[in-house]
Amino acid sequence: MRKKIILNVLFNVGIIFSIFGMGWAYSNKSPLVVAFFAATLVAFIYVKVQLLKSVNKDLKK
Repeated sequence: MRKKIILNVLFNVGIIFSIFGMGWAYSNKSPLVVAFFAATLVAFIYVKVQLLKSVNKDLKK
């Protein structure tokens, strides 16, 4: 369970950095970098949802 908590914290940090990166890239008018950060944001959110489903499944046992 400790590993899942650490992963959750890292995914949260990744989501926050992706949002800030998108804002930075948008203000610098760099659409390719905005797309990169958007893709990483979607990936972090997807993996976080999968992790939360796994934690809920473990807690119900």
